[in-house]
Amino acid sequence: MKDNTKSGEALDRLTAWLQQRHDDVMSAEKQALASLKAGENDGYRQLMRHKAELLADMEQDVADLVSQLPTPLASSLGGRIGQFSRSAAMALNLDSVFYMSALLYRDDHKEGEPDNLALFITEIKNSRG
Repeated sequence: MKDNTKSGEALDRLTAWLQQRHDDVMSAEKQALASLKAGENDGYRQLMRHKAELLADMEQDVADLVSQLPTPLASSLGGRIGQFSRSAAMALNLDSVFYMSALLYRDDHKEGEPDNLALFITEIKNSRG
């Protein structure tokens, strides 16, 4: 029972961490879009780069929390987090602002729909029951 409690607490900490990172990413994106609207292309580029860096660093930044989960869950969630990080690293390596802006969104994404990271966080929360 104690292990389940520890596991649950670790999953709660991971979920809270992911939510905070998501909030930071969305803040950078919102600021970037405001810069673009104001005609500040350099500001837009810099903020989109910041968004991508936050996502690219996610796998490394959360590794300690993931390691506190039971192995199958750590492997599964860590793999999904790694996908977010690898996509963002690719966007940074390509230096593609378009790719950076598209991070977290499906091709058929519509404004107001949750992004892929928000869906992942919801999936984790819903798995808790």
